[in-house]
Amino acid sequence: MTANQIARLKITLVAVKPAVRRRVEVPLSIRLDRLHLVFQAAMGWSNSHLYEIRAGGTGWGVRLAHSDFGVQEADRARLIDVLEDAGTKTLKYLYDFGDSWEHTVKLERVLDAVPGVLYPILIDAQGRCPPEDCGGPWGYADLLEVLANPDDPRHSELTEWAGAPFDPNAAPNAEHAKAIEALAKRWAKTPAARLKKAT
Repeated sequence: MTANQIARLKITLVAVKPAVRRRVEVPLSIRLDRLHLVFQAAMGWSNSHLYEIRAGGTGWGVRLAHSDFGVQEADRARLIDVLEDAGTKTLKYLYDFGDSWEHTVKLERVLDAVPGVLYPILIDAQGRCPPEDCGGPWGYADLLEVLANPDDPRHSELTEWAGAPFDPNAAPNAEHAKAIEALAKRWAKTPAARLKKAT
């Protein structure tokens, strides 16, 4: 593995049915704070809660002055270093400490970068991301039961809240790909690199 190579990552949202999975390709040299933003865009989260990326016994995220969680600063760590130091090909990504959305992130392959492609990119997406603040995996399961049952007294209210129609099997791939492409363009090092991607 070298910092010039690309990592293909499979992101799986834990304890959620139907399955929610994404595959992305990112530079191995990406900082973890940016990797978090890739995960947000790929999944469809709104980036409105705290997060933590864990490997081995170490966690990275946003360090808060009043917190004593022992979290390292994500903007000071790169993916390649974390994978090599921890000796692992699997990370844990926790988003929203209240709802506890846990993701398993597996390194599937290390690839050479394709000339002219700006990374990160979305490879594929399966399943729709749960709505924010629905109560974690258990709350999401309850929400899906209510949405599927027009006789439930909460059906109208939760259908409006979730945004009708809510199809848990449909991942808005084009929307996620566009969000990740926007990150890639913003992080491109030179104007020439941006032009190359646009043509």
